[in-house]
This record gives sequence, structure tokens and C-alpha cells, in this order.
Amino acid sequence: MVEVKNTRLNLGQICRSGQCFRMEHLEEEAGAEHYGLSSGDRYRLMAGSRYLELSQNQDKVFFECSQEEFDDFWKNYFDLDADYEEYVSRIDPRDSYLAGAAEFGFGIRILRQELWEMMVSFLISQQNNITRIRRCIDNICRAYGEEIVTEKGVVYHGFPSPEALASLNEDDLMACNLGYRSKYVVRAAKSTVSGERNLEDIKRMTYPRARAELMKFFGVGEKVADCICLFGLHHLDAFPIDTHIHQVLKAHYKKGFPKRRYKGCRGVLQQYLFYYSLFHTL
Repeated sequence: MVEVKNTRLNLGQICRSGQCFRMEHLEEEAGAEHYGLSSGDRYRLMAGSRYLELSQNQDKVFFECSQEEFDDFWKNYFDLDADYEEYVSRIDPRDSYLAGAAEFGFGIRILRQELWEMMVSFLISQQNNITRIRRCIDNICRAYGEEIVTEKGVVYHGFPSPEALASLNEDDLMACNLGYRSKYVVRAAKSTVSGERNLEDIKRMTYPRARAELMKFFGVGEKVADCICLFGLHHLDAFPIDTHIHQVLKAHYKKGFPKRRYKGCRGVLQQYLFYYSLFHTL
């Protein structure tokens, strides 16, 4: 087990933030009291073919993996080398709404997720809500992902590769409740496997070039491209505008969000605003 102390890392906020869809909270288990934990503090996370259980007690997060696995993968996945205090310090003190959003979502970080998984996730996200997106992704993982068993006997499914989906008919994923989005995902898989689009090349592109290239995929518009850039390529200048952010901009930034001021961390601030718009009135 690896223990990390970080005041800007909150598992619950990350789980609810709408950037990852295969993270879920676990019920309280025997032995949790050993770490001073209660129900809601324990989570499990699947990323690609990897599986992790982790838990939190105030500002301490416990990663149930080896130090080697943490150093090789999870440290980077949670963007733990980045200084989020520095991002927050750049907020205009006159912008009380953004300052409040950053304080409310203090523990959100931009995860460094795999490009293909994020492409599929945000193709599915269109005209959808977080609960249904999670269910759709779970369905396609169970149907087309590799079944894997952990050393503790936990059975889970890896995320299906482009090759696993490229042979499908365009409507086959409707059985996984994707609806019209089925053809978006299947066509993306076919384009990737055929070499028409090269994901490795996209990973090396600048944000503007990657965004433009992603929009060549069937079903990828501006918002989806920005989500993929932010969460699958870690381009922190991406600023996805969905219906929630549109309402925030309409209400609080009538002259537009001051993107020039926040070059290099716009996507982090977007996540604070998105999370605030979803949960601060609940």
C-alpha cells in the first residue's frame, strides 16, 4: 500500500467530476476501520486493463498497490507531480464565482487517461448523463473487454480495444444501450484499425492540431473534441463547453471567459466550474 498526503486530492470529487466513468465508491468493508475509514471513503477504479482499490482519510489517500506500480502508472494518472495550488493562485481575486468554484472543488485533478478510452467515453457522453454513461461503458466492457481476475479474486473487464469493436456492425452497440451513438463508436474503431486515423500521431500533436484531427472522426464535434483533448491528451488549454458551462458563462461571464489570463490551466478551471455548477446548490 502507498500513502499519499495531498490537500488537493479528493477521491469523491474526482469520481463525481464527469471526467472518468469507471471509478466507483465501495461499501464499507471489514478492516476499513483500521484506517479510520467509513462507507463512502473507499473506491475502485479501472483504467484500460488496470484495476485499483484506494481509500481516503481526510488529506491522506491510500493506494492499494505496490510502490512500483504506483510510481510507474498511478502517480502520473492522478497528475500528482502538478502543482494545483499554483493554478488556483492565478485566479483573479475579483472573480468571486471562480474562486468559490475552486474552493468547492478543491480536490479535483485532471486525470491522465488513455486516449482511446476517452474517445469512446465522450462519444457516448453526447446528450447523456453521467449515470447512463457509466452504465453504457460498463456494458461494452463486459461485452467486449477482456475478463481479468486480480490476485484477490476480483473479476473485472478491461476496456475494449479498437480491434475488439472494429468488426462490429454499426448498430451492434445498441444492445449496450448506446442508441444512435453506437455508430459513432464503431466507426471510430474502424477508422483507427484501418489506419485512416492514427491515435499515436494525435498524441504527439499540439492542442489546436489534435482538436482539428479529432473532429475528423464521425460524431466528434467541438465539445467532444475538447473533452478528449483535456482528459485523454492532457491539453490543459482545452475548455469544453457543454450545457452546464454554457449556463455558467451566460450567467457569470457575459463577455466570455478570460481564457488569455489562464493559458496553461484553462481546463483545470473549467472542471472547477463544471463541478460547482452541478453540486454547489445540492
